[in-house]
Amino acid sequence: MRTVANLSDLERIARRKIPKWVFEYAHGGSYDERTMNANRDDLLAIKLEQRVLVDVSSRQFETSIAGMPMALPLAIAPTGLAGFFHPDGEIHSARAAKAAGIPYCLSTVSICSIEDVAEATGPFWFQIYVMRDQGFTRSLIERAKAAGCPALVLTVDLPLQAQRHRDIRNGLVVPPRLTPRNLMEMALKYRWSIGVAKAGRFSFGNFRDVKTSGMTTFAQWVADSFDPSFTWDDVGWIREMWQGKLIVKGVLNVNDARMALKVGADAVVVSNHGGRQLDGAPSSISVLPAIADALDGTELILDGGIRNGQDVLKALALGARACLIGRAQLYGLAAAGEVGVSKVIDLIRKELDTSMALTGCIDVRKVFRSVIHAPSK
Repeated sequence: MRTVANLSDLERIARRKIPKWVFEYAHGGSYDERTMNANRDDLLAIKLEQRVLVDVSSRQFETSIAGMPMALPLAIAPTGLAGFFHPDGEIHSARAAKAAGIPYCLSTVSICSIEDVAEATGPFWFQIYVMRDQGFTRSLIERAKAAGCPALVLTVDLPLQAQRHRDIRNGLVVPPRLTPRNLMEMALKYRWSIGVAKAGRFSFGNFRDVKTSGMTTFAQWVADSFDPSFTWDDVGWIREMWQGKLIVKGVLNVNDARMALKVGADAVVVSNHGGRQLDGAPSSISVLPAIADALDGTELILDGGIRNGQDVLKALALGARACLIGRAQLYGLAAAGEVGVSKVIDLIRKELDTSMALTGCIDVRKVFRSVIHAPSK
């Protein structure tokens, strides 16, 4: 880790250490990956306004979301299958987040279960998909309550799963099938294979008691279980069940953001699911300013394309209170487990620190739009 300079270094290490089908599960998006690429391209196109001779000797990074303190304006996004990127992956990421003083959000489709992570690390945010079986969804919420989770992150942009070409070409199924190609990859990545085998977790931890029949893969059963009939009117029963903080994730326009607040959200995640759902949707950063302007004072979290501290600074300047990192933490996780995730967080913190100083900012809670360079006309 001493010679790792940026996230690209960790990405290259991750690619070498884990099977292709695991790496590309995170690395890719849906269909032609236009929205996934736009998340990065639009962030890179934003320029920062350099400021000089400003007293930046004391810089402050602490903030909060819905009253929950954060040492940085950063949280780890819910990412499925993290336990395949490193043995007990969700536990490693949660530990790294806890050490850094930032939230960790566990995915519904994690490899380690709610109880696994709670026992190892203590409370965390829990992300929930609404399933056709409302009783099962309710049981997940009750389990999150029992684990002491302070926040429930309700993902609303996945009524059904979009096609991801890379996963089809790589034959991604859960649990993994032992095909000749997969066996060859596992032999070449033998350290990964041994680690995952020792961990003994080969499917979705939160669905351990679910039985499927016939030739249906477990992953396909889960994908078919998402509830496409779920609407804003139905959020009420979740809000009634959940007395903690409710964060709605997957909003890309002003009207939906207003609806999220109307149904009781404490914060809203501006997100296109990392470019893994509606391909051709706008980038998250491109719609953030309009939502922030229309819903002044609403606590917004930006998700999509965040790889470094400058990205975080740009999001703060355009109206976000904090950012989520998904792929970035998975690269760190695959590269070196908890140490790798801690490295990602540290890289982002250091670059955010430097970028704040060079733009005349001293407090992440007071980053204004003037930080964004506006070309003279």
